[in-house]
Amino acid sequence: MSMVLQVFDPAMCCSTGVCGPSVEPVLVRFAGDMDWLVQKGVQVKRYNLSQQPEAFAQNPVVVKALSEYGTECLPLVIVDDEIKVQGKYPTRVEMAAWFGINYDPSADKNNTPLPLQMKNKPGSCCCG
Repeated sequence: MSMVLQVFDPAMCCSTGVCGPSVEPVLVRFAGDMDWLVQKGVQVKRYNLSQQPEAFAQNPVVVKALSEYGTECLPLVIVDDEIKVQGKYPTRVEMAAWFGINYDPSADKNNTPLPLQMKNKPGSCCCG
């Protein structure tokens, strides 16, 4: 069982969604999910297209997805060089299953369901 999750985010100035004039709830939820995974022993590597383009260019799985689908495939979530999700952020339930982590969403008062799709629209997050 792999314990490494790679996230390749679209170009934005922050990954948390809490910077700038409008908060992106999907990014806030996902940042919490990433912290939760780390607490469970999963290594999380997160790359932002605008801040770490070399990470995108050096990963053959990402290069292939970008050549086939363009930036619409972002975010890309990869485990063991396999794309698990593209174009949206996965749920905590999905990620728990990938890593064999027992998770009961009904018992987690900190996991509020939010829309999964991050809209790539002008003004989203803090990049405007």
